[in-house]
Amino acid sequence: MAAKQTHSTALGNRENSACENLSQKSAERIKKLRRQKVDIKKLSNELLNSNLTALSQAITLVESQSNRHEDSVKKLIENCLPHAGNSVRIGITGVPGVGKSTFIESFGMHLISQGHKVAVLAVDPSSSISGGSILGDKTRMEKLVQSPHSYIRPTASGTSLGGVSRKTRESIALCEAAGFDIILIETVGVGQSETLVHSMTDFFLLLKLAGAGDELQGIKRGIIEMADAIVINKADGNNIDQAKSAKLEFNRALQLYPPKSNDWKPKVLLASGLKHQGIDKIWELIERFVKQTKSNQSFDDNRALQAKYWLTQSIEENLKKDFYSHSEIKIALKKELLKIDQKKTTAFEAAENLLKLYKKTKL
Repeated sequence: MAAKQTHSTALGNRENSACENLSQKSAERIKKLRRQKVDIKKLSNELLNSNLTALSQAITLVESQSNRHEDSVKKLIENCLPHAGNSVRIGITGVPGVGKSTFIESFGMHLISQGHKVAVLAVDPSSSISGGSILGDKTRMEKLVQSPHSYIRPTASGTSLGGVSRKTRESIALCEAAGFDIILIETVGVGQSETLVHSMTDFFLLLKLAGAGDELQGIKRGIIEMADAIVINKADGNNIDQAKSAKLEFNRALQLYPPKSNDWKPKVLLASGLKHQGIDKIWELIERFVKQTKSNQSFDDNRALQAKYWLTQSIEENLKKDFYSHSEIKIALKKELLKIDQKKTTAFEAAENLLKLYKKTKL
């Protein structure tokens, strides 16, 4: 008996040792690959030829926070921008549990059946404690992920407001350059700031649940004003009557809002992502929206406004990055934070001192 236990223990130790060696080798291989200089021209050409591996590598490069990748990212975006812009960008938001992933899979499969190529940029919430994220959208969209005409990219929201990843806009351009003509952007939908998603999409879709007690109470003026359509999801089975009632409530509520500048009147539709019901009606509605807004020039006007908005956002982002990465600011910031802890200064005074120091370093 003791001999058997000794033998099994020895086998277990050898297996653990082999796993550790394999893990170390894998880690070293990954580090070596990351240290290699990226051939941007080659990567760009492969991406433009709809190589999904190249697309994933390009988005990973864009999402990198390493300063050594900045020049490579700029060149990559410059190479891809002339081939971007030829898509319909659709933002999809809703509270957790509304069925976003199931709806997107059903919607995406319908679009593919219509001859489209669909890219899904799904933003998963990051833990405020550990910073970790599950990134489980691919597991929740089993059918869509298997289609050669789809691409799903889960991204951690990090500290980005509203769950929109900091580099989502660049990722949209890369997906468009790779030949995807429909871009779906799924947000965390926790009500922080759907404004960001609205500022990078053509059509904004709000998913709601019937019978959740939020038919009217959950209508926040800003979100409703941004929405181009409201879809009552999970409108099937015993929930169908409640869904119809919710549709009436939302239709009444929409009458209270002023008309949009593009002359589009938001609609309320019923759908079931699980049962694939009402999905075709939603796409028909979006097609009508695109046709109407392109005919009155508001489609292109909206994209021009978005480009200006992202100009100011990029300036703010780069200034913030430059400020916090400055060596003198890092030291001064620690001192000011200590003074705040000791109640020797206020947050406003500390901020003023740091900004004065930052201005001096730039003279």
